[in-house]
Amino acid sequence: MIEVHGLTKRYGEVLAVDDLSFTVRPGEVTGFLGPNGAGKSTTMRMVLGLDAPTSGSATVSGRAMAVQPTPLKAIGALLDAGAVLPSRSAYHHLLALAASNGLARRRVDVVLEEVGLAQVARRAAGTYSLGMKQRLGIAAALLGDPPVLVLDEPLNGLDPEGIVWMRGLMRRMAAEGRAVLMSSHLMGEIELTVDHLVVIGRGRLIADTSMAGFIAEHSAREVVVRSPRAEAFSRRLTGAGATVQTAGEDRLLVSGLDASQIGALAAAGGVELHELALRQTSLEDAFMALTRDSVEYSADKDAA
Repeated sequence: MIEVHGLTKRYGEVLAVDDLSFTVRPGEVTGFLGPNGAGKSTTMRMVLGLDAPTSGSATVSGRAMAVQPTPLKAIGALLDAGAVLPSRSAYHHLLALAASNGLARRRVDVVLEEVGLAQVARRAAGTYSLGMKQRLGIAAALLGDPPVLVLDEPLNGLDPEGIVWMRGLMRRMAAEGRAVLMSSHLMGEIELTVDHLVVIGRGRLIADTSMAGFIAEHSAREVVVRSPRAEAFSRRLTGAGATVQTAGEDRLLVSGLDASQIGALAAAGGVELHELALRQTSLEDAFMALTRDSVEYSADKDAA
């Protein structure tokens, strides 16, 4: 378990993380989301003991990382897959990590097999593709068979097969009772993989909830209506108290009335409907709506 309490980090005048508190529980994959510059990487570095907080605390299984006797057995982390000597083989990179934490040599072979690098383990890491380096970083995170995993953008560089494999690995790690914290900008994969969401913006917590609860709370609750008489039906819907947006020649987005009410109005008016469906709000839609005011850098010319 990871427990973060009142975590704050200042760099001079810059407040990177501001009184942040959340928990990453065993048996769950927790998605850690936020726009660029939100403070995610700084938070993960403080959890791992790589940066000292200005105030507050972060513990792993009840202990700060600074006092963990065997760090790789307490937590496995992937922050930078390129953090390996290019001339060193994957096998010897992992062997050095194992020796530094008193881990058995056999764990090196186990994790190389787990991530699919056993056949190329004696090659210099500098010859690896981005996806292979990512797998090597994941192998290092798994080396101590830890109960907690922190993975920053673990899908970077992976091909479609690798993404499916990584998704399955994280789900399996959680099913085994481990606590998994995953940061990613790939909203579709987050939606498919995680159980719980922690969302931050400008260093502050803005959501801490289940995936289903997050989407439901920020759902647009719109109904898609398609009809050859869309323009006339739009006026009828507006007269009944609905808010209507035109989304094409024969397509409307309707809020304020549910699908059954819209269907009843269409039937009463003899309006032919080609589609009547609740619009499904995606995680990306909900995330963008929630963090709109927390984006530090935007390409929107009207956002200045």
